[in-house]
Amino acid sequence: MDNDAFKVSRINPDYQPVETVKLPPAQFNLFTGEAEPVPLLIDKSVEEETFIDEGISLIKSGDASQIVLSGFGIYLGKKSERLIVRKSNKIIYEFPLFRLNEIIVSSHGISLSSDLIEELCERGIKLNFLTNSGKPYAMLSSPMLSATVLSRREQIMAFNDERGLAFSKAIVEGKIGNQERLLRYFGKYIKTVDNDRFDRIEKVADALKKIKGEIKNVAGKNIEDARNNIMGAEGVSGRLYWDAVKEIIGGKVEFFGRETRGARDMVNSLLNYGYGILYSHVWGAIINAGLEPFAGFLHVDRPGKPSLVLDLVEEFRQPVVDKVVIAHVKSR
Repeated sequence: MDNDAFKVSRINPDYQPVETVKLPPAQFNLFTGEAEPVPLLIDKSVEEETFIDEGISLIKSGDASQIVLSGFGIYLGKKSERLIVRKSNKIIYEFPLFRLNEIIVSSHGISLSSDLIEELCERGIKLNFLTNSGKPYAMLSSPMLSATVLSRREQIMAFNDERGLAFSKAIVEGKIGNQERLLRYFGKYIKTVDNDRFDRIEKVADALKKIKGEIKNVAGKNIEDARNNIMGAEGVSGRLYWDAVKEIIGGKVEFFGRETRGARDMVNSLLNYGYGILYSHVWGAIINAGLEPFAGFLHVDRPGKPSLVLDLVEEFRQPVVDKVVIAHVKSR
Protein backbone atom coordinates (compact mmCIF):
# COMPACT_ATOMS: atom_id res chain seq x y z
CA MET A 1 0.00 0.00 0.00
CA ASP A 2 1.34 3.41 -0.95
CA ASN A 3 1.19 5.60 2.15
CA ASP A 4 1.62 8.70 0.00
CA ALA A 5 -1.85 8.07 -1.42
CA PHE A 6 -3.46 8.95 1.90
CA LYS A 7 -3.71 12.36 3.51
CA VAL A 8 -4.95 13.31 6.97
CA SER A 9 -7.04 16.48 7.11
CA ARG A 10 -8.22 18.47 10.11
CA ILE A 11 -11.98 18.78 9.90
CA ASN A 12 -12.51 21.32 12.68
CA PRO A 13 -13.99 24.40 10.95
CA ASP A 14 -11.84 26.73 13.09
CA TYR A 15 -8.60 24.95 12.17
CA GLN A 16 -5.57 27.09 11.51
CA PRO A 17 -2.31 25.41 10.38
CA VAL A 18 -0.43 26.08 13.61
CA GLU A 19 0.95 22.99 15.33
CA THR A 20 0.64 24.42 18.86
CA VAL A 21 -3.07 25.17 18.58
CA LYS A 22 -5.19 22.51 20.31
CA LEU A 23 -8.75 22.47 19.01
CA PRO A 24 -11.85 20.78 20.41
CA PRO A 25 -13.05 17.65 18.58
CA ALA A 26 -15.25 18.02 15.50
CA GLN A 27 -17.44 15.80 13.37
CA PHE A 28 -19.10 15.87 9.96
CA ASN A 29 -22.79 16.70 9.76
CA LEU A 30 -24.25 14.00 7.46
CA PHE A 31 -27.06 16.33 6.34
CA THR A 32 -25.04 19.43 5.53
CA GLY A 33 -21.70 17.79 4.75
CA GLU A 34 -20.03 20.44 6.90
CA ALA A 35 -17.66 19.92 9.80
CA GLU A 36 -19.06 21.02 13.19
CA PRO A 37 -17.41 21.21 16.63
CA VAL A 38 -18.59 18.61 19.14
CA PRO A 39 -20.04 20.39 22.21
CA LEU A 40 -17.97 19.85 25.36
CA LEU A 41 -19.91 18.69 28.41
CA ILE A 42 -18.54 20.44 31.51
CA ASP A 43 -19.60 18.08 34.28
CA LYS A 44 -17.22 18.28 37.20
CA SER A 45 -16.92 19.67 40.69
CA VAL A 46 -15.04 22.97 40.97
CA GLU A 47 -12.35 23.35 43.62
CA GLU A 48 -11.94 27.14 43.46
CA GLU A 49 -12.17 28.67 39.99
CA THR A 50 -11.95 26.94 36.61
CA PHE A 51 -11.50 28.86 33.35
CA ILE A 52 -13.49 27.16 30.60
CA ASP A 53 -12.98 29.69 27.84
CA GLU A 54 -11.75 33.23 27.36
CA GLY A 55 -15.16 34.53 28.41
CA ILE A 56 -16.47 31.66 30.56
CA SER A 57 -15.42 30.55 34.03
CA LEU A 58 -16.82 28.44 36.85
CA ILE A 59 -16.42 29.46 40.50
CA LYS A 60 -17.15 27.21 43.46
CA SER A 61 -20.11 28.48 45.47
CA GLY A 62 -21.32 26.29 48.32
CA ASP A 63 -22.07 22.80 47.04
CA ALA A 64 -22.53 23.98 43.44
CA SER A 65 -20.97 26.53 41.09
CA GLN A 66 -21.45 29.95 39.58
CA ILE A 67 -20.91 30.35 35.89
CA VAL A 68 -19.60 33.78 34.85
CA LEU A 69 -19.96 34.75 31.19
CA SER A 70 -18.63 37.70 29.22
CA GLY A 71 -18.14 38.33 25.52
CA PHE A 72 -20.26 39.59 22.66
CA GLY A 73 -22.25 37.02 20.70
CA ILE A 74 -22.79 34.36 23.39
CA TYR A 75 -26.23 32.76 23.42
CA LEU A 76 -27.55 30.79 26.40
CA GLY A 77 -30.28 28.22 26.01
CA LYS A 78 -31.62 24.99 27.46
CA LYS A 79 -31.33 21.43 26.20
CA SER A 80 -32.92 18.75 28.36
CA GLU A 81 -31.31 19.14 31.82
CA ARG A 82 -28.41 21.24 30.57
CA LEU A 83 -27.47 24.84 30.00
CA ILE A 84 -26.08 25.20 26.49
CA VAL A 85 -23.71 27.91 25.28
CA ARG A 86 -23.70 28.89 21.62
CA LYS A 87 -21.25 30.99 19.67
CA SER A 88 -21.87 31.81 16.02
CA ASN A 89 -24.94 29.52 16.04
CA LYS A 90 -22.87 26.53 17.16
CA ILE A 91 -23.26 24.78 20.51
CA ILE A 92 -19.81 24.73 22.07
CA TYR A 93 -20.44 23.92 25.76
CA GLU A 94 -23.04 22.17 27.87
CA PHE A 95 -23.35 22.52 31.66
CA PRO A 96 -25.62 20.25 33.77
CA LEU A 97 -28.05 22.56 35.55
CA PHE A 98 -27.84 20.60 38.80
CA ARG A 99 -24.20 21.74 39.06
CA LEU A 100 -25.15 25.43 39.04
CA ASN A 101 -26.63 27.74 41.63
CA GLU A 102 -26.02 31.05 39.87
CA ILE A 103 -25.39 32.48 36.40
CA ILE A 104 -23.66 35.85 36.06
CA VAL A 105 -23.85 37.75 32.79
CA SER A 106 -21.02 40.28 33.03
CA SER A 107 -20.94 41.98 29.63
CA HIS A 108 -23.13 43.26 26.84
CA GLY A 109 -24.01 41.20 23.76
CA ILE A 110 -25.21 38.05 25.58
CA SER A 111 -28.72 36.68 24.88
CA LEU A 112 -30.88 34.09 26.67
CA SER A 113 -33.86 31.94 25.77
CA SER A 114 -37.16 32.22 27.65
CA ASP A 115 -37.12 28.43 28.16
CA LEU A 116 -33.85 28.74 30.05
CA ILE A 117 -35.17 31.60 32.18
CA GLU A 118 -38.22 29.54 33.18
CA GLU A 119 -36.01 26.55 34.05
CA LEU A 120 -33.70 28.72 36.19
CA CYS A 121 -36.68 30.10 38.12
CA GLU A 122 -38.08 26.63 38.78
CA ARG A 123 -34.71 25.38 40.03
CA GLY A 124 -33.96 28.46 42.14
CA ILE A 125 -30.81 29.29 40.12
CA LYS A 126 -30.15 33.04 40.36
CA LEU A 127 -29.47 35.07 37.23
CA ASN A 128 -27.49 38.28 37.69
CA PHE A 129 -26.48 40.97 35.20
CA LEU A 130 -23.38 43.15 35.65
CA THR A 131 -21.96 46.03 33.64
CA ASN A 132 -18.49 45.70 32.13
CA SER A 133 -17.11 47.39 35.26
CA GLY A 134 -18.78 44.82 37.54
CA LYS A 135 -21.69 46.94 38.78
CA PRO A 136 -24.96 44.98 39.10
CA TYR A 137 -27.92 46.45 37.24
CA ALA A 138 -30.49 43.62 37.30
CA MET A 139 -31.24 40.30 38.98
CA LEU A 140 -33.81 37.69 38.11
CA SER A 141 -35.32 35.65 40.91
CA SER A 142 -38.54 33.65 41.04
CA PRO A 143 -41.33 35.08 43.25
CA MET A 144 -42.10 31.51 44.27
CA LEU A 145 -38.88 31.42 46.32
CA SER A 146 -39.73 34.39 48.57
CA ALA A 147 -40.84 33.99 52.16
CA THR A 148 -44.08 35.31 53.69
CA VAL A 149 -44.95 39.02 53.93
CA LEU A 150 -44.52 38.79 57.73
CA SER A 151 -40.76 38.95 57.28
CA ARG A 152 -41.04 42.25 55.43
CA ARG A 153 -43.45 43.68 57.99
CA GLU A 154 -41.06 42.93 60.84
CA GLN A 155 -38.13 44.32 58.85
CA ILE A 156 -39.89 47.66 58.39
CA MET A 157 -40.99 47.82 62.04
CA ALA A 158 -37.45 47.05 63.25
CA PHE A 159 -36.27 50.38 61.80
CA ASN A 160 -38.08 52.24 64.59
CA ASP A 161 -36.99 50.11 67.55
CA GLU A 162 -33.89 48.68 69.19
CA ARG A 163 -33.63 45.81 66.70
CA GLY A 164 -32.53 48.11 63.89
CA LEU A 165 -29.87 49.67 66.12
CA ALA A 166 -28.57 46.27 67.29
CA PHE A 167 -28.45 45.09 63.66
CA SER A 168 -26.48 48.17 62.55
CA LYS A 169 -24.00 47.89 65.41
CA ALA A 170 -23.42 44.22 64.60
CA ILE A 171 -22.67 45.09 60.95
CA VAL A 172 -20.08 47.74 61.83
CA GLU A 173 -18.50 45.59 64.55
CA GLY A 174 -18.20 42.74 62.04
CA LYS A 175 -16.72 44.99 59.37
CA ILE A 176 -14.12 46.59 61.64
CA GLY A 177 -13.26 43.20 63.15
CA ASN A 178 -12.65 41.79 59.68
CA GLN A 179 -10.52 44.80 58.77
CA GLU A 180 -8.39 44.18 61.84
CA ARG A 181 -8.03 40.47 61.13
CA LEU A 182 -7.06 41.05 57.50
CA LEU A 183 -4.33 43.53 58.46
CA ARG A 184 -2.88 41.13 61.03
CA TYR A 185 -3.04 38.28 58.50
CA PHE A 186 -0.88 40.09 55.95
CA GLY A 187 1.21 41.77 58.63
CA LYS A 188 2.64 38.49 59.90
CA TYR A 189 4.27 37.87 56.50
CA ILE A 190 5.70 41.40 56.37
CA LYS A 191 7.23 41.04 59.84
CA THR A 192 9.92 38.71 58.53
CA VAL A 193 11.17 41.21 55.93
CA ASP A 194 10.32 44.71 57.21
CA ASN A 195 9.81 45.37 60.92
CA ASP A 196 9.01 49.06 60.46
CA ARG A 197 6.14 48.37 58.05
CA PHE A 198 4.92 45.59 60.32
CA ASP A 199 4.84 47.98 63.31
CA ARG A 200 2.82 50.54 61.37
CA ILE A 201 0.30 47.89 60.29
CA GLU A 202 0.01 46.51 63.82
CA LYS A 203 -0.57 50.00 65.18
CA VAL A 204 -3.54 50.44 62.82
CA ALA A 205 -4.89 46.99 63.71
CA ASP A 206 -4.76 47.92 67.41
CA ALA A 207 -6.60 51.18 66.69
CA LEU A 208 -9.31 49.28 64.79
CA LYS A 209 -9.73 46.91 67.71
CA LYS A 210 -10.28 49.89 70.00
CA ILE A 211 -12.85 51.49 67.67
CA LYS A 212 -14.72 48.19 67.45
CA GLY A 213 -14.96 48.10 71.25
CA GLU A 214 -16.40 51.63 71.29
CA ILE A 215 -19.27 50.60 69.00
CA LYS A 216 -20.73 48.46 71.79
CA ASN A 217 -21.23 51.57 73.92
CA VAL A 218 -23.26 53.49 71.34
CA ALA A 219 -26.74 53.99 72.79
CA GLY A 220 -30.13 55.02 71.43
CA LYS A 221 -33.74 53.99 71.03
CA ASN A 222 -33.33 53.24 67.33
CA ILE A 223 -30.85 53.61 64.49
CA GLU A 224 -31.88 57.23 63.85
CA ASP A 225 -30.64 58.18 67.33
CA ALA A 226 -27.21 56.62 66.78
CA ARG A 227 -26.49 56.62 63.03
CA ASN A 228 -24.10 59.60 63.12
CA ASN A 229 -21.98 58.05 65.86
CA ILE A 230 -21.87 54.63 64.19
CA MET A 231 -21.11 56.01 60.73
CA GLY A 232 -18.49 58.33 62.19
CA ALA A 233 -16.65 55.39 63.73
CA GLU A 234 -17.02 53.41 60.49
CA GLY A 235 -15.54 56.31 58.50
CA VAL A 236 -12.51 56.63 60.78
CA SER A 237 -11.85 52.90 60.64
CA GLY A 238 -12.09 52.96 56.84
CA ARG A 239 -9.46 55.68 56.49
CA LEU A 240 -7.09 53.85 58.85
CA TYR A 241 -7.71 50.53 57.09
CA TRP A 242 -6.95 51.76 53.57
CA ASP A 243 -3.80 53.54 54.75
CA ALA A 244 -2.64 50.20 56.15
CA VAL A 245 -3.53 48.44 52.90
CA LYS A 246 -1.17 50.82 51.13
CA GLU A 247 1.55 49.68 53.54
CA ILE A 248 0.78 46.04 52.80
CA ILE A 249 0.91 46.53 49.03
CA GLY A 250 4.18 48.34 49.57
CA GLY A 251 4.63 49.87 46.13
CA LYS A 252 3.92 46.68 44.17
CA VAL A 253 1.48 48.72 42.08
CA GLU A 254 0.22 52.29 42.11
CA PHE A 255 -2.40 52.71 44.85
CA PHE A 256 -3.09 56.11 46.44
CA GLY A 257 -6.21 55.11 48.34
CA ARG A 258 -9.73 53.85 47.89
CA GLU A 259 -11.74 55.15 44.91
CA THR A 260 -15.17 54.00 43.84
CA ARG A 261 -16.58 55.67 40.75
CA GLY A 262 -14.33 56.17 37.78
CA ALA A 263 -11.35 54.34 39.28
CA ARG A 264 -8.71 53.43 36.70
CA ASP A 265 -5.88 51.98 38.76
CA MET A 266 -5.51 48.21 39.04
CA VAL A 267 -6.31 47.81 42.74
CA ASN A 268 -9.49 49.90 42.81
CA SER A 269 -10.69 48.40 39.53
CA LEU A 270 -10.31 44.89 40.94
CA LEU A 271 -11.99 45.89 44.20
CA ASN A 272 -14.93 47.50 42.41
CA TYR A 273 -15.40 44.47 40.18
CA GLY A 274 -15.28 42.11 43.15
CA TYR A 275 -17.74 44.23 45.13
CA GLY A 276 -20.11 44.21 42.16
CA ILE A 277 -20.24 40.42 42.18
CA LEU A 278 -20.59 40.44 45.97
CA TYR A 279 -23.56 42.84 45.72
CA SER A 280 -25.35 40.43 43.38
CA HIS A 281 -24.78 37.53 45.78
CA VAL A 282 -26.12 39.42 48.77
CA TRP A 283 -29.04 40.85 46.81
CA GLY A 284 -30.08 37.38 45.69
CA ALA A 285 -29.86 36.03 49.24
CA ILE A 286 -32.05 38.89 50.51
CA ILE A 287 -34.71 38.24 47.87
CA ASN A 288 -34.73 34.51 48.57
CA ALA A 289 -35.06 35.21 52.30
CA GLY A 290 -38.22 37.24 51.63
CA LEU A 291 -36.75 40.58 52.78
CA GLU A 292 -36.99 44.03 51.20
CA PRO A 293 -33.63 45.00 49.65
CA PHE A 294 -34.46 48.74 49.61
CA ALA A 295 -35.29 49.00 53.33
CA GLY A 296 -31.96 49.14 55.15
CA PHE A 297 -30.86 50.40 58.54
CA LEU A 298 -27.29 51.63 58.51
CA HIS A 299 -27.46 53.21 55.03
CA VAL A 300 -30.15 55.86 54.61
CA ASP A 301 -33.02 55.34 52.19
CA ARG A 302 -32.68 56.90 48.74
CA PRO A 303 -34.60 56.22 45.51
CA GLY A 304 -33.00 53.33 43.63
CA LYS A 305 -30.55 52.59 46.44
CA PRO A 306 -30.76 49.02 47.84
CA SER A 307 -29.96 50.03 51.43
CA LEU A 308 -30.26 46.57 52.99
CA VAL A 309 -27.94 45.13 50.33
CA LEU A 310 -25.37 47.84 51.13
CA ASP A 311 -25.76 47.11 54.85
CA LEU A 312 -25.18 43.37 54.54
CA VAL A 313 -22.32 43.68 52.06
CA GLU A 314 -20.13 45.60 54.53
CA GLU A 315 -18.69 42.79 56.64
CA PHE A 316 -18.09 40.51 53.66
CA ARG A 317 -15.87 42.95 51.77
CA GLN A 318 -12.64 42.08 53.58
CA PRO A 319 -12.68 38.25 53.65
CA VAL A 320 -14.36 37.77 50.27
CA VAL A 321 -12.90 40.52 48.05
CA ASP A 322 -10.12 42.52 49.73
CA LYS A 323 -8.11 39.49 50.79
CA VAL A 324 -8.15 38.00 47.28
CA VAL A 325 -7.25 41.27 45.55
CA ILE A 326 -4.41 42.11 47.95
CA ALA A 327 -2.97 38.60 47.66
CA HIS A 328 -2.99 38.75 43.85
CA VAL A 329 -1.42 42.21 43.81
CA LYS A 330 1.33 41.20 46.25
CA SER A 331 2.18 38.17 44.13
CA ARG A 332 2.21 40.38 41.02
